[in-house]
Amino acid sequence: MSNKSAKLEVADKNFDFPVLEGTLGPDVIDIRKLYGQTGRFTYDPGFTSTAACESALTYIDGEEGVLLHRGYPIGQLAEKSSFMEVSYLLLNGELPSKTELDDFTYTISRHTMLHEQLATFYRGFRRDAHPMAVMCGVVGALSAFYHDSTDITDPEQRKIASHRLIAKMPTIAAMAYKYTVGQPFMYPDNNLSYTGNFLKMTFGVPAEQYEVHPAIEKAMDRIFILHADHEQNASTSTVRLAGSSGANPFACIAAGIACLWGPAHGGANEAALNMLREIGTPDQIPHYIERAKDKNDPFRLMGFGHRVYKNYDPRATVMQETVREVFDALKVNDPVFEVALQLEEMALNDPYFIEKKLFPNVDFYSGVILSAIGFPTTMFTVLFALARTVGWVAQWNEMISDPEQKIGRPRQLYTGPTERNYVPMADRK
Repeated sequence: MSNKSAKLEVADKNFDFPVLEGTLGPDVIDIRKLYGQTGRFTYDPGFTSTAACESALTYIDGEEGVLLHRGYPIGQLAEKSSFMEVSYLLLNGELPSKTELDDFTYTISRHTMLHEQLATFYRGFRRDAHPMAVMCGVVGALSAFYHDSTDITDPEQRKIASHRLIAKMPTIAAMAYKYTVGQPFMYPDNNLSYTGNFLKMTFGVPAEQYEVHPAIEKAMDRIFILHADHEQNASTSTVRLAGSSGANPFACIAAGIACLWGPAHGGANEAALNMLREIGTPDQIPHYIERAKDKNDPFRLMGFGHRVYKNYDPRATVMQETVREVFDALKVNDPVFEVALQLEEMALNDPYFIEKKLFPNVDFYSGVILSAIGFPTTMFTVLFALARTVGWVAQWNEMISDPEQKIGRPRQLYTGPTERNYVPMADRK
């Protein structure tokens, strides 16, 4: 805590509130005693100016386009690390030694299988059910199968539940895909990497050998890294809020998946891909840019701008490189990619978009990559949930371990009727 304070005058009375300093980012005004001292609340719809917790996991500077995990820039992690290593980093605070990483990877690989009865659980869904609906149901149901890791007061049980969620999410996601396309479920293969195993479970079939393409494996692992955590976004805040009540970890992650399903959160890459397909060819770009500038036209450039980033999303730079690698490896000749490249170039040089700081974000390219690999658009948010699980789990663990943690209870500005007496039916007009 610093020696600085913030002064507030309310009804001719002055109040001092402590100012807290983090290692990076703006200072925050500690208003925990605001109501007790002044009888007032703050009004902050969407909590965009409120720090709801203290965290040492992820730092974002939206003005400068910076994203750090435990202090490490996302660009370095995406280029040099692996998803398993980033997962260890988020969970434990430091990069692992080779032995620590090998042990962690081994542990995760030994938790990849699902309870066999869950296969029956899947068959309770309609074949045309959205994979995210299946994910919500199955992840929530895990607490009915793994009773030995739901005591959140036991650090060892929390650790086991964390490992299980990270390990089983690729299996759950792949089975959701297989169920919708009518193919048999594929069991995990512990000889493969985390990402390679997921690709085999998703695209492999029992009738023939499946070979994991190295370029695709690398691209998917990078995508998982880029989506691993993103500070206190809507779904992460949902996980923390659910966890603050003492709910078991499987229920908390299911709540996060439900929040992520919203088109304003996890569905943005699907919307961006659909927009690129609507534009169709590069010669149509100027027409759509003019439509995007027209306030009376409902058309908007999806994949541009971000609630936090007011600069180029650092994840988008990595994504653009990854698109090229995937397209070259698969010999893809997709006009959508050319539309994306030229749209980005024209938008970045247009005064309108420069003034409004509408830069490409991670969703602008991720949908193009996933489509080229072979994923249907309904799976895009599922993959987001798979990768973000490690961030949710790390955030949940951090919250449970926080001695100042308490159940979330936002307040409100009430604008309904004042107190009034009940009127019997016969006397109502």
